[in-house]
Amino acid sequence: MLEDNINQNIARPELLQIAESVAREKSIDQNVVIEAMENAIQSAAKRKYGQELEIRAGINRKSGEIEIARVLKVVEEVENKAIEITLEEGQKRDNSANIGDYFYEPLPPIELGRVAAQTAKQVIVQKVRDAEREKQYEEFKDRVGEVVNGLVKRVEYGNVIVDLGRGEAFIRRDDVIPRETFRPGDRIRSWISEVKQEQRGPQVYLSRTANEFMSKLFTQEVPEIYDGIIQIISVARDPGSRAKISVLSKDNSIDPVGACVGMRGSRVQAVVAELQNEKIDIIPYSEDVPTYLVNALAPAEVTKVVLDEEEKKVEIVVPDEQLSLAIGRRGQNVRLACQLTGWDIDILTEGSESERRQSEMKNISQLFIDTLNVDEVIAQVLVTEGFSSLEAVAYVPISDLIEIEGFDEKIAEELRERALASLKEKEESLKNDIEKMGISNELSEFEGLNPSILVKLGNANIKTIDNLADLASDELKEILEDISISSKEADEIIMRARSSWFEEDDKKEDKID
Repeated sequence: MLEDNINQNIARPELLQIAESVAREKSIDQNVVIEAMENAIQSAAKRKYGQELEIRAGINRKSGEIEIARVLKVVEEVENKAIEITLEEGQKRDNSANIGDYFYEPLPPIELGRVAAQTAKQVIVQKVRDAEREKQYEEFKDRVGEVVNGLVKRVEYGNVIVDLGRGEAFIRRDDVIPRETFRPGDRIRSWISEVKQEQRGPQVYLSRTANEFMSKLFTQEVPEIYDGIIQIISVARDPGSRAKISVLSKDNSIDPVGACVGMRGSRVQAVVAELQNEKIDIIPYSEDVPTYLVNALAPAEVTKVVLDEEEKKVEIVVPDEQLSLAIGRRGQNVRLACQLTGWDIDILTEGSESERRQSEMKNISQLFIDTLNVDEVIAQVLVTEGFSSLEAVAYVPISDLIEIEGFDEKIAEELRERALASLKEKEESLKNDIEKMGISNELSEFEGLNPSILVKLGNANIKTIDNLADLASDELKEILEDISISSKEADEIIMRARSSWFEEDDKKEDKID
């Protein structure tokens, strides 16, 4: 029908009717369709009258008549006779013509052949499709983060194409819950993860595995979350298998876990059913980190929590029989707890923690026996009282040593002197090692590097400030693995080492100026 109407050579209100019909069917602006028709007719006219000409085609918005004209520009010096004329020629046509003016010469109507009409139709169809895609992009670009319902249109290699009514969306294979199958016509609910312009046109991407999808489902099922009374703090998922979600109530009279579970589990079961029976643990959030970590590891019991706040690492001790429950199948429980809390969790049993503690005590006792020249009983007493290094013995107030049962002032003084002497001897030995390694004076005097660290750096062939500045913080921590140093401290050392580079650049710029 479109070809036949384009192929007619008379005033044709049918073109306007076609444009109106297509615009209504595709839900796009009628002018977009008319402009597509004009482009198609313009292309056909160029093929007939010459590609070198500048031709404009238009459709009269009232009569539907096709108007074709050749465009000529008035210039001082003609370089292309096909599209330019001189000022003299222009003034022959119109006395008021000036440089830069345009003349439009009407051309006879064109008779489109069947092939040309088919080509025109393809151009129009493509333009309309582009307009549809642009309209889809405009509609969905501000809806990222929403949950939408649609119908499965088709499934290609595990990827699902979804009809959203006003456009198509795409669920990648990785964004579909494992073992989930769809057939054309199935209803599907998903979360809009991304809307972006691509070479093939605007694309709307959906996800059923995103943490945000679960959050939105709970928001829809739990009125208290929708109203802001209960807040979802964090979500961790192993899609299709298990998930943990932490919640906090802003009203002390409302139990956040109970509200999310619902009467007889009705609310949480609605979410579970949507997520292919994914098991969901609802965790009460607590600002007290140890409490929150214990909650996150449920259903396992925890007997002890040891925090390293700088590194955001935590050591959690559980009864021996609770180890497999705390770790979960294939490490699932502890992995989800790590994701939920943002802490790096290390699980130990009471037995292994006791063995490690005894081993550490034995090593420290042996250190005291060897360096302080004391018997095993005194060494163990020091360890039991919390002394874990020579520095602790050497620099602790003398009163703390005297308070230990069985120690008097003489013993306390003797222990301090021996500890100080041992530390001095160790320092001298390290200095000799540093000199033999050829470590630069600049690095030796660098703030924050003690002799023990310098020897470690020397063994790793780090002997200058520039060598140190070239390291990444992870590399520095690996070199100093036996020395307790946080990521923050490692970053600070490296950044101070790199400051010399910036100082050199500033000096060079000053010389240039």
